[in-house]
Formats: sequence, C-alpha cells, structure tokens
Amino acid sequence: MRGYFGIGVQGISKAANLGAVMRTAHAFGASFVYTIDAYHKALRVDATDRSRTLKHLPHYQWDNVDDMRLPQGCTLVGVELCERSVEMPSFRHPLAAAYVLGPEQGSLSPEIQDLCTYIVKIPTKFCINVSLAAALTLYDRTLCLGGYPERPLEPGGPDLAALEEWRALRARNG
Repeated sequence: MRGYFGIGVQGISKAANLGAVMRTAHAFGASFVYTIDAYHKALRVDATDRSRTLKHLPHYQWDNVDDMRLPQGCTLVGVELCERSVEMPSFRHPLAAAYVLGPEQGSLSPEIQDLCTYIVKIPTKFCINVSLAAALTLYDRTLCLGGYPERPLEPGGPDLAALEEWRALRARNG
C-alpha cells in the first residue's frame, strides 16, 4: 500500500483502550501513533499492547491541540459522529493521513474538529468503543488503498486462479 498514516486519540483515559488502538495501528502498518491530552494512567499500555508497538513506532504525546505537529502534507482526518461527517464507506482516504479519534466518553473537541480536513463516521446507530473504531477505520483504509481487486458480484471469494494472475500482473507493473 502506498502512502503512510498515523492514528491517535484525544483525551483517552484507559490504558486498555490505548493499548488496543496502538496494537491495531501496528498490525495495520501505521507509521506513528499519538495522543493528545491523554490521562497519565492511560499511557501505561505495556499490559494491553502485547505487540510492543512503542518499540516499533514513534509515539507522539501532545498536551493539547496547539502542541500537535504533523508531517508536512499529512491530512488530519477526524473519526466522529457529527453533522459535518461523511460516511466512511463513501470516503476516499488520503495517501498521507493522521486519523484522530475522541475519548471513551466524549467527542472530539471543537478545536480539533476545526483542524480536520475531513471528518468521517462509521455508519452505526450509536457510538462504539474507541479501539473498535480505530480498527474499522484502518480496515477501511486498507480496503480503499490496499490495491485489492474488486469483490465478486456473487457471494463467496474470488476465483483463486484469476487472483494469482492478477497478483502476478500487479507485481510486474509495480
């Protein structure tokens, strides 16, 4: 997959949730993880992040939104249920993106929403756990930008012989 991404959470308070977000980010190939205004106890992720993300990825800790610094050209994408948000299945993910999710029992602050180029929502009836939202967001990014062939029209998976041919052609063409 081309491009890069990072994912972070604003105001997270539980180490279990932050650890799950970090592990998910690591599993999906994130370039970095970050927190904004995290409760100090939430940063104790050793017991919940069994992939040891912090040994493999940079973790940026910002005390507030004003301190946040993203790489040049990186698009900030909020994940939030709000009037401005577009449904994730119809969203084209930017190649260079930093996703930001809100705290366990709240929403992204108006300040961070104002900084977001895009705000997307997962089409659910109500809010879901922040670590689950992170996983769904990164899975959707993988589907959108991962270079996978279209799904078949009929139920089931693709014709495996055709899939191998497609992979070989893709490998030759870069």
